[in-house]
Formats: sequence, structure tokens, C-alpha cells
Amino acid sequence: MIDISRAGTFALGTRRVKQVGYGAMQLAGPGVFGPPKDRQSALAVLREALASGVDHIDTSDYYGPHVTNHLIREALHPYPDNLVLVTKIGARRGTDASWNPAFSAEHLTSAVHDNLRHLKIDALDVVNLRLMFSAQGPAEGSIEAPLAVLAGLQRQGLLAHREDDALIDELAGAAIAYVPFFPLGGFTPLQSTALSDAAKALGATPMQVALAWLLQRAPNILLIPGTASLDHLRENLAAADLELPSATVAALNQIGHAAARH
Repeated sequence: MIDISRAGTFALGTRRVKQVGYGAMQLAGPGVFGPPKDRQSALAVLREALASGVDHIDTSDYYGPHVTNHLIREALHPYPDNLVLVTKIGARRGTDASWNPAFSAEHLTSAVHDNLRHLKIDALDVVNLRLMFSAQGPAEGSIEAPLAVLAGLQRQGLLAHREDDALIDELAGAAIAYVPFFPLGGFTPLQSTALSDAAKALGATPMQVALAWLLQRAPNILLIPGTASLDHLRENLAAADLELPSATVAALNQIGHAAARH
């Protein structure tokens, strides 16, 4: 079992969590819809993540829908005091597995209560509002109204206090956590080659190097790599202990510049 007790930490709202967390999305069925292929394996992954020192789990009631929250509750409830459960609202799933906007006051209020009920908790530490974008901007229009709904729910004691979001380039300076979604997706052959070369030199996998690179780039980056595999979970968590030499970091920092020239 991997132990990430020595991983760096950063503030997430009013809580402090390790830089390496766990994303529960992949515990649901194909397309993040329906039950997992192997329920016992999904439960085992959650339990080992917690036993390894993970104290930040990212989930949503529209994963499944309801599937990941039910699994988290079954595997981990009653939750340890240091565990921060983060959820997302602003979308709902159709019977055809489609992702649909759910931005009305009624939908947002219902989503918060659904997460509370399915996770079996009284208040949520952090709630992310999902924005579904079109070419013209947010598909739902202004976010002022939905944010006002969330502020009202927070005043009712259902949402824990958190700092307002800021632009990504201001987050580190403002001491605000940045939790990237799908940070390792879409590698070009050039990027894959650079990562593979670094991984070979370090005796690690390319994805471990990529995760370690992100962790060393900024202290406010909180990663939530997801998986339904115990082996993959252990591989992801091991990246927390992977120290990249300065020369490797410098080489990886050039990936974006090199890609732009090709």
C-alpha cells in the first residue's frame, strides 16, 4: 500500500488537504453512467485511497447518476474528520446518459440536498458549479443568479464557507487552490516522447512523471486523478513521492513552447 502522508498540503476552502487526492468519476459505469463493472473493486479502491492517506475526494451526484456517492457512503461512512468531500452541481443526466444544464434555483437546491442525502452528511465542505460552455459563452447565461442560490444555501448551513474563485493566473498569488480537470489528457506525440524520456531516466511511468511535474509546478495545484483499478490508484499515489531533478523539470517546462513550434 502506498503512503502519501508526506505529500505537500494546501488550503481548500477552510480546510487543508494533501496535493494528491482522488477523483471518483471513473467508479461509475461506461460514460460515467450506470453502476460499476465490479462493485467490490470500486469499494476496495475507495478504502485503499483513504488508508493511503488521501483526504480529498472529488465526486458528484450526477456521476452515475448517484452511483459514486452511494459507493463513497458504503465504503467510507462514517467519514474521518480530516476527509474533505467535494461535489459538483449544475448538470443532470438524461435517461440516454446525456449531460444537461441544471442551473435553475430549483435544480441547484435539489442537487445540494441530493448530495447531502446520498453521501449521508449534514453539510458540504466545497461545492463546484459546473458551467457548460458554448461558442458564445456559458450556455446558461449569467452565473449571478445561480451563485446567489448557492450563497443562500450556504447561509442555511448546507455549504461550508470557501473563498471566491479567481482567474487561474491569480490563484497562486491569492493562496487559492486550483483543481484541474483532466490535466493529463490529450498528449501529443511530442509531449508523450518528452514524458517517456523523463520517465525512463527516473524509472517511473510517464503519467507518474506528469503528475509529479504538476505537483512541483505550484503548491496550490491539487490533483484528483481517478481510477477504478487498485494498481492504477497505487501508481497515481506514488507520484507524490517522485522528486523530479531540476533538469527534468526544465525540460518538461519546455513542452508547451516546443509544441507551438511544430
